[in-house]
Amino acid sequence: MLDTTRAVPTPEGIELVLRLAGPVPRALAWLTDTLLRFGILAVAGWVLSLLGQFGWGLLLIIAFLLEWLAPAAFEVWADGSTPGKKALGLMVMHDDGTPIRWSAALVRNLLRAVDFLPFGYGFGLIAMLLSRDFKRLGDIAAGTVVVYRIPPPEPVAIPPARAVAPSRPLNLDEQRAVLDFAERSATLTPQRAGEIAELARSITGEAPAGPTARLLEMANYLSGPRQ
Repeated sequence: MLDTTRAVPTPEGIELVLRLAGPVPRALAWLTDTLLRFGILAVAGWVLSLLGQFGWGLLLIIAFLLEWLAPAAFEVWADGSTPGKKALGLMVMHDDGTPIRWSAALVRNLLRAVDFLPFGYGFGLIAMLLSRDFKRLGDIAAGTVVVYRIPPPEPVAIPPARAVAPSRPLNLDEQRAVLDFAERSATLTPQRAGEIAELARSITGEAPAGPTARLLEMANYLSGPRQ
């Protein structure tokens, strides 16, 4: 129950691991968004007050849009994040790991009115504490989760070598093994790299330069020409 990760299988056979966000970071994100809305309303109120009753009517419309529609729009158009969520490194997505759509964004944001009851998001907090996925009532109804944004993977360079085709066709698992070895080779000692490369003798054969160099040559061939 202390595990805050969730594995989501994809149709492509890849398993996504999502880090679920708990009540504290979500409350800080909400507070950030609330302060930002108050700041916008304060500036808008000062400007629109010059227009009299018409200006106050416009201010009420702006307040409604900021409170109920703007969060949904940010979640749909800004990669699942309101400004507060973005500042905390959070994002909203569907339970299956797909980007959130308008229907779910509107449901989860409109139901904040229920989550807020009886005061201070009381119902929402209770629902989150009872849910393994930290879902408030709006998330349960919309089928969404709030997770930490997955950082982009660090680019991994394959050590340069002349590209040499394998002596025989390699299946997908063998190609992945060759590329994985090449990507990790810079972090291995020459001795350890040689030990691992020896396990691939069925692929490398009796290479004059040794199995390690042969695997790097094959990896450069499999990865294609460099840009």
